[in-house]
Amino acid sequence: MERSNQTVTDFILVGFTTDPVMQLVLFVVFLGVYSLTLVANSTLIILISNDSRLHTPMYFFIENLSFLDLWYSSVYTPKILVTCISEDKSISFAGCLCQFFFSAGLAYSECYLLAAMAYDRYVAIAKPLLYSQVMSKKLCAFLLTSSYLGGFISSSIITKRIFALNFCSGNVIDDFFCDLLPLVKLACGRKDGYQTVLYIIPVSNVIIPSVLILASYLFIIATILRIHSTQRRLKAFSTCSSHLVSVILYYGSILYIYSRPRSSYSLDNDKIVSTFYTVVFPMLNPMIYSLRNKDVKEALNKLIK
Repeated sequence: MERSNQTVTDFILVGFTTDPVMQLVLFVVFLGVYSLTLVANSTLIILISNDSRLHTPMYFFIENLSFLDLWYSSVYTPKILVTCISEDKSISFAGCLCQFFFSAGLAYSECYLLAAMAYDRYVAIAKPLLYSQVMSKKLCAFLLTSSYLGGFISSSIITKRIFALNFCSGNVIDDFFCDLLPLVKLACGRKDGYQTVLYIIPVSNVIIPSVLILASYLFIIATILRIHSTQRRLKAFSTCSSHLVSVILYYGSILYIYSRPRSSYSLDNDKIVSTFYTVVFPMLNPMIYSLRNKDVKEALNKLIK
């Protein structure tokens, strides 16, 4: 990839703090979170793969969400752990570019995947008798492939725009990873590419999936309201409650970061929110989808026995 700036060969990641004691505390915390993320998501993938009762479209998407979260968390956390205990806070230009590319691609892919899962829940509630026919293996594979293609095509465009900027304001990134806003802060000269980036992010990768999710849930609510039995209403709602929680947590944090006016940006606050959707959220997802799920609990008991 061509780049206009030939002077910057690496970046310095400031991280969260320069206090050695706090860095050690953060290392232990992030190591614990990352370990739990690996165990929880790997376990959920194994359970779904090995139990034939979980070979349904809903669990197909949950399994792939767990795989995506494993990959997503691994883009950030190992480098965060190294930064916490090492005096060398640098990351190469190529390393920063790769981290940005994969983090953006996986983040946008998850947006589209959550939209596909919302459609799956709509079909399950609105058309239960036709669920298996509508959500065929072919359609599920198409939705999954489209999620990754949409995410990584957008990531390619954004990465090319950002790393073509001239980073003449230094190489110190006031964050714990190579993110959009801190990188643009280092750039000078023409920032036309940045304006395009700000348009692509909310429109094609956040707003469109959000609209699809909202539309799916409007149809779900309309379907549930037509159900006369209170017990059946609660059962129908419980089938999509986990997904709804996941959507609110993930989209809420991303929209907080990228949908505010530039004048209200605060890097310190953004670090905390970014930590949630990059490190903590991948750990929470398998818990959200399994703690209240009877089928997953039975599969886990079967595996243990």
